[in-house]
Amino acid sequence: MKLRRSMLFVPGDNAAMLSTSFIYKPDSIMFDLEDAVSPREKDSARLLVFQALQHPVYRDIETVVRINSLSTEFGRKDLEAAIRGGANVVRLPKTESPEAIHELETHVTRIEIACGRPVGDTKLMAAIESASGVVNAMAIASASPRMIAIAMAGFDYLVDMHTHRSDDWQPELFYARAAVLHAARAAHIDAFDVVYGNVNDDEGFMREVKIAKQLGFNGKSLIHPKQVYLLHRTYAPTQDEVDHARRVIAAAEEALRKGMGVVSLDGKMIDPPVLKEAEMTLQLAEAA
Repeated sequence: MKLRRSMLFVPGDNAAMLSTSFIYKPDSIMFDLEDAVSPREKDSARLLVFQALQHPVYRDIETVVRINSLSTEFGRKDLEAAIRGGANVVRLPKTESPEAIHELETHVTRIEIACGRPVGDTKLMAAIESASGVVNAMAIASASPRMIAIAMAGFDYLVDMHTHRSDDWQPELFYARAAVLHAARAAHIDAFDVVYGNVNDDEGFMREVKIAKQLGFNGKSLIHPKQVYLLHRTYAPTQDEVDHARRVIAAAEEALRKGMGVVSLDGKMIDPPVLKEAEMTLQLAEAA
């Protein structure tokens, strides 16, 4: 299973960050050609990202490119640069319907054929940023076999809902988070929680990470490198959880060797979901 705990945003026009962001070891790096780049810098940012994608230092990190909307003058140019540059994933902003994914997939396939990449090699991710996107989350998440994740974008969503972000348990985001997460799980893809914008508030960030983890998000979108370590530390299982997971797997392996149909540990049955949870716990522990 591919771990996607952290997706670090890197502005496409920031040459320094483009050349150093890999050192923070996020699970995914998202080169941003959309909101982080002013219109007059779009062309130069696209070239910088195209060059960065081909650098060997990013060979072992999942690379994502957030393109501009295909309805803009920049979207198709961004897509060409991302696919020809070798991006693993293209992130479509402000996705409100499955038709937007279908249109994106048509262009991706065309470019893959034109540049010699295997058809299907480029994966897709959708950002849910509006009430319409939340309502259509299930259709968006299952719109293409290329889809590997959907991401919740909190700021635009809250503006669309005529509200603002609170500092407690954030009831204003609960429905959207639940809808996006359920859509991802039903479609068997990953889900990213919203960005936490105050990079100087580590305590608030950690509190929000715990909410995302408890809800079941695979990870979170990040805007500052220091948030990578904080998030990974929070997502890491405790030693007790690791020890229990090892015992579960050991019991299952022993039962398999003995040809036993029923497996139990401490009086509790070990069924496939319990075994899967144990395997995920050990994978998180190893990554941490």
